[in-house]
Amino acid sequence: MPFSSPEQKTSVLSRVARLFHESLSSEHRDYTTGSLRRAVLLLAIPMILETSLESVFALVDIFFVGRLGKEAVATVGLTESVLTLVYSVAMGLSMAATAMVARRIGEKRPEAAAHAAAQSLLLSIGIVVLMSLAGSLLAPQILRVMGASPATAAIGAPFTRIQFGFSVVIVLLFLINGIFRGAGYAAMAMWSLTVANACNIILCPILIHFYGLPGAAMATTVGRGIGVVFQLYHLFRGSAKLPKVRWTVKVDFAVIGELLKVGLTGTAQLLINSASWIVMVRLIAQFHDEAISAYQVAIRVIIFFLLPAWGMSNAAATLVGQNLGAGLPDRAVRSVRTAALYNGVFMAGVTLIFLFAAGPIVSFLNKDPNIQALAILALRIISLGYIFYGVGMVLTSAFNGAGDTRTPTIINLFCFWGFQIPLAWLLANQLGLGPAGVFAAIPVTESTLTVVSFVVFRQGKWKKVKI
Repeated sequence: MPFSSPEQKTSVLSRVARLFHESLSSEHRDYTTGSLRRAVLLLAIPMILETSLESVFALVDIFFVGRLGKEAVATVGLTESVLTLVYSVAMGLSMAATAMVARRIGEKRPEAAAHAAAQSLLLSIGIVVLMSLAGSLLAPQILRVMGASPATAAIGAPFTRIQFGFSVVIVLLFLINGIFRGAGYAAMAMWSLTVANACNIILCPILIHFYGLPGAAMATTVGRGIGVVFQLYHLFRGSAKLPKVRWTVKVDFAVIGELLKVGLTGTAQLLINSASWIVMVRLIAQFHDEAISAYQVAIRVIIFFLLPAWGMSNAAATLVGQNLGAGLPDRAVRSVRTAALYNGVFMAGVTLIFLFAAGPIVSFLNKDPNIQALAILALRIISLGYIFYGVGMVLTSAFNGAGDTRTPTIINLFCFWGFQIPLAWLLANQLGLGPAGVFAAIPVTESTLTVVSFVVFRQGKWKKVKI
């Protein structure tokens, strides 16, 4: 087979560059018509960048706070662990907003989409006020419950109080990005996080210099707050995809009820996942310090490589919602198949990377030989289920995009709590496999979850969900 000519290579690079540019400015595109492969890529590219940018907040905090001492680092880690509750609520509300806005856009009812967006803002602010008050008032107690030493609790309370007290910016950042994604305006979601991260990176060292550890919380809060202001400006200004959203204090109980129905089960779905991972950490922690350290190193590597897969699955959610709204269930099914294929191929590549290059990746993050050996083992074992995991992520997002958050919640409850945790305990303790047994339970569970999700998906009940 002849090699590609320079002209052919230039042509391919030019097409890729045009696709990338179009994905960042695809406000006017109708995703219920045309090529599905192109639609998936146009949505996935900015969504992949968006998910990558969200992870930058924690990395920036850890980088700058690391110079303040171990108590400061411990505070950030413990606070982020508890903030998982806030993130779960934010992402659950975001799921509901994405599903409802996408459905209205697909129905060619943009004014109804804008109304749903306004009601989701009203609902989220009502919920987050209660969480903010509780978190800010109970900051020292939260740190102590999480196992902080008296010194860490005393030093870290102001940081935790600020993070919880202004958690409204966390919820709004997730929620409004969900609105933009549902409208097919994924690029705007990406740009809002770009603005927020840029502000955080600039402010973090400055405010830490003047205020110490609380300065890191101030920087993150202000950065996210500026990102929210950027979002609200575009939301209230309106666009070709989504008409001007008008702020209202008038509650539409029918719309609020639908948002709550989808959002609460979506939040439960995320809490089920998060809590099961905490139990898995506890199972590994029973062995030795190297095991838990290796697991943490492996999870950080895994999350980094999963970011593109999350972006692809988010694209599937938008396409499902819009095509169901347009009365095109067959096109919704085909969009899921296309996204699942792309995700499966990508995850197959990640599997090969982890099987053959896990050593250099782990050694870059940790120099302890014992931790390295276990982390490499964890990556290689867990990656064996990656193809299934990639497909399963798309199927879960398809259910959520259709507004059927109940189905993946039930599947997750069964697979993670009824299957994965007992299996991990059995393999690790009863069969004497130790940490390797816990690692092995993960790909087995993810493969099982994907098979169950596929069977339920094929039944097609998700197509009939009304929101």
